[in-house]
Amino acid sequence: MQSKYFLPSFLIVQIVVLQLIPFFPELTEQLYSNSLYPILSNFSRVIFGKIPFSIGDCIYFVVIISSLLWFWNKRKSWKLAWKNNILSILSFLSVFYFLFHLLWGFNYYRQPLFEKMKIQREYSDADLLAFTKKVIAKTNAIQQQITKNDSLKVIFPYSQEQVFEMNVNGYKNLAKDYPFFSYKNLSAKKSLISLPLTYMGFGGYLNPFTNEAQVNYLMPMYNSPTTSSHEMAHQMGYSSESECNFIGFMASVKNDNLYFKYSGYSFALNYCLANWHVRNEKIFNQLLRTVHPGILKNYKESEDFWKQYETPIEKGFHFFYDNFLKLNQQKDGMEGYSKFVNLMVNYYKNKDL
Repeated sequence: MQSKYFLPSFLIVQIVVLQLIPFFPELTEQLYSNSLYPILSNFSRVIFGKIPFSIGDCIYFVVIISSLLWFWNKRKSWKLAWKNNILSILSFLSVFYFLFHLLWGFNYYRQPLFEKMKIQREYSDADLLAFTKKVIAKTNAIQQQITKNDSLKVIFPYSQEQVFEMNVNGYKNLAKDYPFFSYKNLSAKKSLISLPLTYMGFGGYLNPFTNEAQVNYLMPMYNSPTTSSHEMAHQMGYSSESECNFIGFMASVKNDNLYFKYSGYSFALNYCLANWHVRNEKIFNQLLRTVHPGILKNYKESEDFWKQYETPIEKGFHFFYDNFLKLNQQKDGMEGYSKFVNLMVNYYKNKDL
């Protein structure tokens, strides 16, 4: 086989192999997620973690500019050399595809957290109602404790860099109960593309090639602890958005700091209320009346922030990411973000918040 055909052929082999891997989640969990991946992940975080800016964002920028220049330079010779050009594109995609899965992507095929933590999948309306009332009481209490006034919104006093450092405390406490949530070698960054992320409607992302947790630093800061903890959960090898929402919530409420607890509980409450808004608007309105006005002002702050950046671009990127998740074993796509309510309700069914 000529060398120019090797990488394109290897891309086909990768695609075929990835059709088989979903049938062996326990094996993926054992050989990759709990063995090879932690070594690769911690190595990347040690290398890139101390650098104060996002290396991953810089790499994306270089790749995009280089790709545009490549296409521009090939524009005149495309018809004559189309075969070699297509082989070059497939070779690049083959390497990209391989590195993506080696460095992080195989986590899409690991054992679900429901099974790992032995949490039930289904819950009743009564279960959700009981949990929502508990979350309202807890969020109200913390908001009152912080502001001393139920009508004042919580003003977050820490910088984004402080949040990254302080998040480790929540994971340290969480790991006391669940050692597999142990986090070390911090590598979290303010994303250099926070403005584009805002227009796309995203609070952050994990760069799978550098293992840097990227956070949108423009959004309201009271959300930051849970959002950055969510991205740190991706760093630990959890690919499901619902699972990372759950882990991010748990790490936030386990934090010793009240503002971090507020971030976690208000995050969970928002999803519960949204769930009730769809299920039963009458119950939703009854529950809403029991939430402190100060908490609702924080929600309004977030709503106003995202509204000012709404464009058709956001819907386009959400459509793309929805299908990307579905292609990678996340059958719920973007809806998976809200599915973590299942995990919370059943986890806390017989536990206090």
